[in-house]
Amino acid sequence: MATQWQLMWWRFRRHKLAMLGTLVVLLFYGVVPFADFLAYAPPTASEAQRSLLPPQPIRWFDEGRFRPHVFGFSGLRDPATFKRVYTPDPAKKIPVHFLARGFEYRLFGLIPIDRHLIGVAGANAEETVFLLGTDEQGRDLWSRLAYATRTSLTIGLLGVTFSLVLGVLLGGISGFYGGPIDTVIQRVIEILRSIPTIPLWLGLAAALPNSWTVGQVYFAITIIISLIGWTELARVVRGRFLSLREEEFVMAAELAGSSQARIILSHMVPSFLSHIIAATTLALPAMIISETSLSFLGLGLRPPAVSWGVLLQQAQNVQALAISPWLLFPAIPVIVVILAFNFTGDGLRDAADPYGH
Repeated sequence: MATQWQLMWWRFRRHKLAMLGTLVVLLFYGVVPFADFLAYAPPTASEAQRSLLPPQPIRWFDEGRFRPHVFGFSGLRDPATFKRVYTPDPAKKIPVHFLARGFEYRLFGLIPIDRHLIGVAGANAEETVFLLGTDEQGRDLWSRLAYATRTSLTIGLLGVTFSLVLGVLLGGISGFYGGPIDTVIQRVIEILRSIPTIPLWLGLAAALPNSWTVGQVYFAITIIISLIGWTELARVVRGRFLSLREEEFVMAAELAGSSQARIILSHMVPSFLSHIIAATTLALPAMIISETSLSFLGLGLRPPAVSWGVLLQQAQNVQALAISPWLLFPAIPVIVVILAFNFTGDGLRDAADPYGH
């Protein structure tokens, strides 16, 4: 006899795209605790002399031997535009070492360590290696992208967690009790869903004081996204509760003397927990897109905070993109993660369908 979870897993692993999407999602969330290790430069380290440096790809072999290195740059002033033009100099070979020493950080917030994935022997990596180039302030884009991945993915995860709690709680109360309580909650949902999203974001962003720290803004943005995103899940949960509260196993639990909290948590919610998981997985990309859009428009996180949306702010200028197209690199992880989450959510939804084959 197979359990419901075993049946779900058997159906889910037949969905190849869902398995691939899950692997990609896990790899991205692996960046969250190891962002400091993957970054070889502090996210705020800037230098005007290396503004808008092009990417330096790692060259793995030198004269037939495995010697990872990057080419240095030679910068010249363009007499027509007065901008510095950088060209790779094959004569300057900078050796790249793995597990090299660099700036000090705390692994998992506890262990002081200075080892990084890559580095340069005898020099500071942030002054010599730029895998994805630099931005207008001369900050390394690879390192900032690692920190941005941590911020954007944790905001999405925390936002979905808050939305899940609100959606299950209020949707369950609405569907289980019905009557005036159901009417009030449904009217609140309709009001929230009728408010245009961008004006709502504008108003909420304007309400955030400029004196707030990065941590306070981070927490506020998470709460704002959660308060907007719980309504869809609440309606799904309400519909399930309306159909389940008349079932025989619920009536049997009431006759056996079970409390209402026990009936909801032990009998009703587990019966469609798989659907909640699938809905949550599909809600995560919406949360990430919301944060990225808010920050891109300047309504969410602001510098010195680092997120995907903050990094993409410099890509708003078409002229800057024509000169330095690598500023669009932060859009790639956004696209990949959203697709991966959608593939995983589709697979979970199909696997959780009791009528699926």
